[in-house]
Amino acid sequence: METRTIKDVAEELKKVCDENDPLIQILLKDERKGVQKLLSQWFKEQERNKAQQEKFHEMMTYERSMRKQGFKYIAGIDEVGRGPLAGPVVAAAVILPENFYLPGINDSKQLSERKREEFFDKIQKEAISVETGIISAAEIDQINIYEATKKAMLAAIQNLQTTPDYCLIDAMKLTMPIPQTSIIKGDAKSVSIAAASIIAKVTRDQLMKDYAQQHSFYMFDKNMGYGTNEHIQAIQKNGPCPIHRKTFAPIKDLV
Repeated sequence: METRTIKDVAEELKKVCDENDPLIQILLKDERKGVQKLLSQWFKEQERNKAQQEKFHEMMTYERSMRKQGFKYIAGIDEVGRGPLAGPVVAAAVILPENFYLPGINDSKQLSERKREEFFDKIQKEAISVETGIISAAEIDQINIYEATKKAMLAAIQNLQTTPDYCLIDAMKLTMPIPQTSIIKGDAKSVSIAAASIIAKVTRDQLMKDYAQQHSFYMFDKNMGYGTNEHIQAIQKNGPCPIHRKTFAPIKDLV
């Protein structure tokens, strides 16, 4: 062991993923604090990985069930942006291949921005088909947010290059000929819906960052259109801008 520096140990542990690896047995006998700290971190990382693998397997329950019934192209559908005072509602539809694997995937709200963007790229790269549906604030005001959400979801499905033969939808029931299952909190229960939530969230956040360049008073890149104190104060001071939802309180009381 004398020839292994702490740095050497750190590098070697990166290549090990089995507790029965001979290196682990050797390091368990190494009394150096630095080695034991690295080993402790390694064991914790293995526990995290195992938990993520088990969670991913659990989140594939709906997809496995649908495939056993003969469905091949299973689309997950989710939306973001029902609650904000400004900006569009964005829905996404994602069809994943059967061998798709992304441990750590979850409801987009549970992930950091960096992790969402990392997962966004992987989903875009590996999905059979990915599309979005976007309904503007003006149209939300015309037809209401519930109808706008359904319209965005239907648009996302219709935009898919591959037509799904089954849809897993987060907490909504859509009028369409494709068979479907509505799942409450589906973005935490289905990999396909979670993938759609990530696509929708990253897409909408980028739109709001773009809007922030056009309407700098409202700090859309920070609040994404949600009703933070700073955002409401900016509306009270400057009035609403074109992407504000005029039928949403407190904006409707100002126009």
